[in-house]
Amino acid sequence: MERIILNPHQKALDINLDDTKYGSFAEIGAGQEVVRWFFRVGGAAGTVAKSISAYDMEVSDAIYGKCDRYVSKQRLHQMLDHEFNLNVERLADSRGATQQLFAFADTVSARNFKGTNECHGWMGIRFQPIPNGPPSQIVIHVRMWDKENLLQQEALGIVGVNLMFGAFYHTTNPHLLLESLLDSLSIDRIEIDMIEFSGPIFAGVDNRLMSLRLVQLGLTNAAMFAADGHVLQPSEVLYKKCVIVERGSFRPVTHVNLDMIDAAHEQFVAEPGVTEKQEMVLMEITMKNLMATTISGDIDYRDFLARVDLLATTGKTVLISNYFEYYRLMSYLRRYTKEPIGIVMGAISLKDLFDEKYYLDLEGGILEAFGRLFKTGFILYVYPYRDPATGNLVTVDNFSPPAGLESLFKHLIERGSIKAVTKYKDEYLSIFSRDVLAKIKAADEAWKNSVPAPVAELIRKRGYFGCKKVAG
Repeated sequence: MERIILNPHQKALDINLDDTKYGSFAEIGAGQEVVRWFFRVGGAAGTVAKSISAYDMEVSDAIYGKCDRYVSKQRLHQMLDHEFNLNVERLADSRGATQQLFAFADTVSARNFKGTNECHGWMGIRFQPIPNGPPSQIVIHVRMWDKENLLQQEALGIVGVNLMFGAFYHTTNPHLLLESLLDSLSIDRIEIDMIEFSGPIFAGVDNRLMSLRLVQLGLTNAAMFAADGHVLQPSEVLYKKCVIVERGSFRPVTHVNLDMIDAAHEQFVAEPGVTEKQEMVLMEITMKNLMATTISGDIDYRDFLARVDLLATTGKTVLISNYFEYYRLMSYLRRYTKEPIGIVMGAISLKDLFDEKYYLDLEGGILEAFGRLFKTGFILYVYPYRDPATGNLVTVDNFSPPAGLESLFKHLIERGSIKAVTKYKDEYLSIFSRDVLAKIKAADEAWKNSVPAPVAELIRKRGYFGCKKVAG
C-alpha cells in the first residue's frame, strides 16, 4: 500500500491536537524553525511547554555547560539532558500520569552572511513512549545544501517536524520513520548522514542497519559505524585525519583482506605528510556490492549484518557508500579532510580503474575522473594479484593499461600517485573470498584456514553464509 505523505502543516497540527504529547523546544543557531511550525498551525498551547533559543555562547554555556564545539553531538546531548530533566522535574506531578513528556533540541550552523561556513546541524528528540515511562531518543545529523539562509531554515523546520512526527507515531516501524524524514523535502536540499536510535522502545533496532537504510533510501550517499556498532558522523570522525580505505565485499573478510590494508597502512603512515598525524582506517562496502548478492537486486540484510559483524571482530570502522567510482569516493572524503588519503586495491582491479566505459558520463572522460581522483595528497596502493589459472603475479610493474593510456599510467607512477604494496604475505595471495564462501557452503572445513580465527569462530557460532551452526 502506498504511504500517505502528510505535509509539515498537517503533521504539526496533528501533534498539537494530540493531548498526550507535551514538552519543550531548544534550538540554537538557525532561529526557532521547528517550534515555529507548532505556533503557526494553531493549538500550540496543548504541546509547547517552553521554547528557548540560547543563541549567545556565554548564555548557552551557562545553561548547558561548556563544550568543545557548539554544533556537535556533545552539545545536543547536553541540551536534551537539561531540557528533558527539567520537564520531568517540573511537570511529572501535574502531567506525568496522562501525558508523554518530550524535549526537542537542535544546534545548527546555517549559511552565514559570507557563505563561507559548513552548513550542518545536530537534531534530536528525547521522549516518553508512554506517560511516566522511561525515555527513548532519536538523534540525527543533517547537512543543508540550499544556497540561501532562509531556505536552509525552512528545510530545517520541515525535517524537525518530520522527526517529531516519526518519533511519536512511527516508533514501531523505524524503516517507515526513516522514509518519512524527507517528506516535503529532497536530497538536493537536505541530507541526513547519521541517525541513532536509543532507549527501551528501540531495544530491537540495529543502528548499523538503519545506517544502511539511510544510504539505500537516498537520504545520504554514505554512512559509517564503529566496530562496536555505534554509528559515527563522518565530519567528526574524519576531521583533519589522514584516511586510508580498502574497498571489498568482505564476504567473508579473509587473511588477504587484512594483509592488504595492514601492508598498505604500514606504507601510508611512513609517507611525509602522514607521519605523526592521526589516521583513520576504513573498510568500505558499496551499495552495488551489497545488491549483487541477490537475484532481485535487493539487499539481503542478514548477509549485510554478517559481513559487518565479521569486520567488527577485526576492530575496523566500516563505511557504506553509494560511490561506485573511486573519484566520487575521493570527493566525499575531501569534504571532511585536507590531509593525505590512500586507497588500496588489488592489481586485478586496475583493469576496471583504467576502463574508459566507467567515465562516459563525464565530459572529460577518464582524464576528468583521474584529475578528481589523483589530486595532491592522494596515493593509490596496489596489492599484487596471483592468477589462479597461470600462477603469474600481476603487479604495478607488469600491469598493462589499455592502449592509449600507457603514458598516463607511467606518469601517475612517476609522480608517486600509484605505488606497489611491497610487504605483502605471499601465502595469502591464493585466497579469494568467493572460494572461501563456496567451501563454507560445501561444508569443506578447509575454509577456516583462509580467515582469522575470531572470524571463523563467529561464522560457525552464528551459521553465517550457510555454515552449519555450532553450539557454544
